[in-house]
Amino acid sequence: MENDAGVLVDLYVPRKCAATNRLITSKDHASVQIVVADVDANGRREDDSINRLATKAGLLRNVWSYQK
Repeated sequence: MENDAGVLVDLYVPRKCAATNRLITSKDHASVQIVVADVDANGRREDDSINRLATKAGLLRNVWSYQK
């Protein structure tokens, strides 16, 4: 496919899973990647909240480990 400038561009850009680093292929219609982050009073993101949410809910078993 070509864009307006006549440069060839790809229709599909492969993505990687943030947890497992596996490729999410174009035929993998069951894969959904959702990132939910908590922010503090200053609007900064807290990195450990993402890991806790995914592990506690059982969405990413045996991928991440965290300490309480």
